[in-house]
Amino acid sequence: MGPPADRDGALAVLREAADLGITHIDTSGAYGPRVTNQLIREALHPYPESLHIVTKVGASRDSNGGWPPARDPESLSRSVRENLADLGVDVLDVVNLRLGDARGPQAGSLAEPFEALAGLQQQGLIRHLGVSNATAEQVAEAQAITPIVCV
Repeated sequence: MGPPADRDGALAVLREAADLGITHIDTSGAYGPRVTNQLIREALHPYPESLHIVTKVGASRDSNGGWPPARDPESLSRSVRENLADLGVDVLDVVNLRLGDARGPQAGSLAEPFEALAGLQQQGLIRHLGVSNATAEQVAEAQAITPIVCV
């Protein structure tokens, strides 16, 4: 929670990863919260064309460091827009819907939140969608709504 103890070191790690040819960075606005995306932007923006920043939405952070769900359409829209601002981009390359909880995947429909993300994708705010911490049934349900590119 909060900013890193060694901000310069965190920025150096991000730059070194990109220099070493890393092409996929997994992140979330909930990390920090928001701090990690801001560091990614500071270290790497403008982003190389080969770099894919993959973010997750669907959870927030509470004052105890917990991960309460934030999967209602309004929370998802706010999270996508915060990710756009913090990363300094007009469109997010890949957004994964984070499901389940800290113990792992939990059964249940993802239709409402995933359809909300598909709507944001249709608005041009998201290129590709995926799911995180999902059951096999949820992966199949997501694929029935719109194509997904990662799990």
